[in-house]
Amino acid sequence: MAQPIASNTQVSGTPRTGLSRRRADQLWGYLFISPQLIGLLVFSLGPLLFAFYISLTTWDGFGNKTFIGLGNYLDQFQSPDFQIALKNTLWYTLIAVPGGIILALVIALGLNNIRGKTLYRLFYFMPVVTGSVAVSVIWLYLLNGDFGIINNYLRLWFNLDPPNWLVDDRFVIPAIAMVGIWWGLGYNMVIFLAGLQNIPQTLLEAAQIDGANKWQSFLHVTLPILSPTTFFVLILSIISSFQVFDQAYVMTSGGPGKASYTMVLHIYQTSFVDFTFGKSSAAAMILFAIILILTIGQFQVQRRWVHYED
Repeated sequence: MAQPIASNTQVSGTPRTGLSRRRADQLWGYLFISPQLIGLLVFSLGPLLFAFYISLTTWDGFGNKTFIGLGNYLDQFQSPDFQIALKNTLWYTLIAVPGGIILALVIALGLNNIRGKTLYRLFYFMPVVTGSVAVSVIWLYLLNGDFGIINNYLRLWFNLDPPNWLVDDRFVIPAIAMVGIWWGLGYNMVIFLAGLQNIPQTLLEAAQIDGANKWQSFLHVTLPILSPTTFFVLILSIISSFQVFDQAYVMTSGGPGKASYTMVLHIYQTSFVDFTFGKSSAAAMILFAIILILTIGQFQVQRRWVHYED
């Protein structure tokens, strides 16, 4: 009778040992990711929830908070400043996102099969690690209508009468978008270059054997394989374009008039100039909702495109 008991004890003890090891592994896993989780809760989710709460109140940052529900949201949708900021941000996005993606892809294609690509990649990536304020100050002088280098070259080389980029309300958003494209060009180019280097050469050689020229190979082989990379760059570019602030604040302060008055600049104005934190939080939550909807929409389009290709 002792042998079956010992056997049962040994069999029953085995799962308990495995279960305890599994729990220990889980605890160690939670321990290792706890700094990231704590940082996410404290610096991301916490401020997001607090901003949503503030958006439902009137608060100047010092006194008591008064709950008003959706009043700040209605006020923002009816505010002329908010409407101007949204329109300018959309206009900036329509210029900066396609221009930045196309130019980065063209440069990546040019650098993909040349010698010394590492050195060129370094040169193109240098503006990315430069501070946005420093970049804005440099371009503030380059785009100056009186003594700027760009206008001087346009006058001497092309005999043109260039505009005063940062003073003319027709050209101020394109000028700021040009700065944004130049600043983020190296980052997008490096991502595209990594995607191009992962394309199997056998596919390109097979296309050439079938009689495809370089344009046809790019259109029917390179571009479809590069679609996940393009999708990634597109999402990051749209999110970044809706958050444009430094260039508009340093170069124009939202002017002339409010021709370069962007969404984040509007949030800054209502927060730290007007001290209406409820309205600024409502504008921030609306901006968050716009970016979230656009991102989800892009994922849906990408998913349908993948199903269509399959």
